[in-house]
Amino acid sequence: MSTPGNYQEFQSTLGQGKPSSDWPEALKAMWYAANGNWEAAHDIAQEIYTDVGSWIHAHLHREEGDRFNAGYWYRKAGRPYCNATLEEERREITVFVLSL
Repeated sequence: MSTPGNYQEFQSTLGQGKPSSDWPEALKAMWYAANGNWEAAHDIAQEIYTDVGSWIHAHLHREEGDRFNAGYWYRKAGRPYCNATLEEERREITVFVLSL
């Protein structure tokens, strides 16, 4: 399965058993997050040592309800604390990752 070209294509993959091994790690993390597998998403995100990895990490800790830890990761990503819904932010991150 090739990398989705847009968010709608990404959404259409969510019913499959797992993301493609060819996808970038950040996109795999967002796929697991969108499928409710926080642990898998977090395991991937904590191994991405970029601003995008920190942003994903922040989002996941916000989802977890750990505002303090999320704040740390937003600062590492160079982003303000997000006040959008989790779904809105998940979409924003995914669209950004797809644009890379």
